[in-house]
Amino acid sequence: MSATRRQEIRKNLDWVTLGLYFLLVLIGWTAIYSANFDPDHQAIFDFKADHGKQLIWMGICTFIALVLLNTEGEFFIRFSVISYVSVLVLLILVLIIGKKVGGARSWFGVGSFGIQPSEFAKTTTALMLAWFIAQTGPRFKALSTRIQAALVIGIPAGLILLQPDAGTVLVFAGLVFALYREGLSGNILIVGFGAIILAIVAILSGATTVEYPGFGEQSGIYVMLFVLVILGALIFFGVRSFTLPRYRRKNYRIVALSLAGALAFSFAVNFGIEEILQPHQRERIYVLFGMNENPDADYNIRHAKAAIGSGGWTGKGYLNGPMTRYKFVPEQHTDFIFCTIGEEWGFFGSMFVVALFIALILRVIHLAERQRSQFSRVYGYSVASILFMHLLINVGMVLGIAPVIGIPLPFFSYGGSSLMGFTILLMIMLRLDGERFSVFR
Repeated sequence: MSATRRQEIRKNLDWVTLGLYFLLVLIGWTAIYSANFDPDHQAIFDFKADHGKQLIWMGICTFIALVLLNTEGEFFIRFSVISYVSVLVLLILVLIIGKKVGGARSWFGVGSFGIQPSEFAKTTTALMLAWFIAQTGPRFKALSTRIQAALVIGIPAGLILLQPDAGTVLVFAGLVFALYREGLSGNILIVGFGAIILAIVAILSGATTVEYPGFGEQSGIYVMLFVLVILGALIFFGVRSFTLPRYRRKNYRIVALSLAGALAFSFAVNFGIEEILQPHQRERIYVLFGMNENPDADYNIRHAKAAIGSGGWTGKGYLNGPMTRYKFVPEQHTDFIFCTIGEEWGFFGSMFVVALFIALILRVIHLAERQRSQFSRVYGYSVASILFMHLLINVGMVLGIAPVIGIPLPFFSYGGSSLMGFTILLMIMLRLDGERFSVFR
């Protein structure tokens, strides 16, 4: 690459996004240090402690960022298919020879060192999705093409579900927002939100688990049937009242198929919870909806909410949070890192961190919208979707409004795979944006 070209790309580099990245990583490290703080061993550069190990990963990720920012954007386009297939192979191998951690076989481990392929699958899937849509162009509006795009997302998500890692699968589901930007019907999103509501109703009705007084075993089935009959009646009479006669027969079929599909989906949800999910995952879902009678089942959530609530408006002060100091919240340096922020920095500090994440996500969307290349635009929206889903699920999990499914907070949670994966994800976008005046396919 010529010196003039390198200088031009450096000039076009989005320093605001880069600054937000380094600020989040730095604040995340201070939270990890606090979560592992030991008054008798306060050394910052103790590389045997988690905060010291995270410093090493921060240095490695800085080097990776420099390499990616100096790599030709065309390389990422040409490398998309190879990287996607390579990570699929790793996802298959990890199911066979992977190390089981926390009930999921999702790590390659050598001694104390581990690598999680699913963290990199997000980036490679985003690249592959962008490449596929850029190749199809206007043909993306065809149903067959959209099904193929769904398979690009669904294949790695399915392999990750087998580990099982339901949290990461939900992140992959968020890539539908990138497809929506490229012309996917809004009806798909409506159906998706409807499915979420129906799944919640199915769980609360307990189609295979809850007995209602006077009805006997599996009475939840009858409750679900009753709900669907009422719903069907409302739709049926609505169609009959407001639809022209010649269209009624077709719409009746749609109503019948929709209700049949809803019923099948409801039973599928309960079957998946009872027969597919691990006991600890099933328990977390029941805890979320108040359906678990085990007083210790919601230990994490109760203590997480207590830690955040005790912070008040301004917090207890850095390194002064008693629940953080005495390790009341398990995994507080990883999945529950937001508790440390809430307890020590309070409501205002927590909102500041959330505002930084929202600013980063909006900035990435802004970068995506100004691209001349469809590849770069789709990739940018994929990056924003992944970051948004991680923020939504992790913070929701800590606040008790989402199930505890073990998903990291980007740039904050301790872990080399996580930090490296998010760094690669974002730096590729910054490099593509730096070359936005060079139109790629």
